[in-house]
Amino acid sequence: MRGVLCVSGAGTEIGKTVTTAAVAACALRAGRSVAVLKPAQTGVAPGEPGDVAEVGRLVGDNRITGVELARYPDPLAPQTAARRAGMACLSARQVADAAEKLAASHDLVLVEGAGGLLVRFDEEGSTLADVARLLAAPVLVVVQAGLGTLNTAALTAEALRTRQVAGAGMVIGSLPADPGPAERCNVADLPRYAGLPLVGAVPEGAGRLAPEPFRAAAPGWLAPSLGGCGHPS
Repeated sequence: MRGVLCVSGAGTEIGKTVTTAAVAACALRAGRSVAVLKPAQTGVAPGEPGDVAEVGRLVGDNRITGVELARYPDPLAPQTAARRAGMACLSARQVADAAEKLAASHDLVLVEGAGGLLVRFDEEGSTLADVARLLAAPVLVVVQAGLGTLNTAALTAEALRTRQVAGAGMVIGSLPADPGPAERCNVADLPRYAGLPLVGAVPEGAGRLAPEPFRAAAPGWLAPSLGGCGHPS
């Protein structure tokens, strides 16, 4: 992977940050310089580590450049959290400008959204999809493993196509070690429902690994299109 890649979820709390860290680990392993941009960090108090810090912790490599543009205290959508805190919102243009600046000095810039694709940054309705369109960047969609994921993945992919934004594929953000019937069937069904390839599956509990085993295992979770050597099936 080179250039800018936006990482979105088909929902929230489904493994976006761990997936972002896995992609970063694969890029670093290939000798590429990496920046991680978190436009809006919500639900984290000043001074506490956010998602950018978590990527750095998992990868354990201080070569990653981490940038956070805004932080809001409430664990809500960025626009709602900004309004409640009386703070300024971000626009899609501001996010895209920050990504372009990082791309000038890094091989790969990972832009991690907040929650799902259409979560709003500001009162005008700017979303990560708008950022991706401004940058002409593809969006990697992180999906759940179990029941409900077919619908949310298909809706997210449809939103991308409607906005003429390229999809970089889907990654299952937390695949159980002992998957049930729904999880096993979804591995085959997700591409058919969403019309996007399944390009990775991160195992449940990956976020609890120490940096060295995380870096060693990450390539096996992701397909070659994301710098890995594995296959989700």
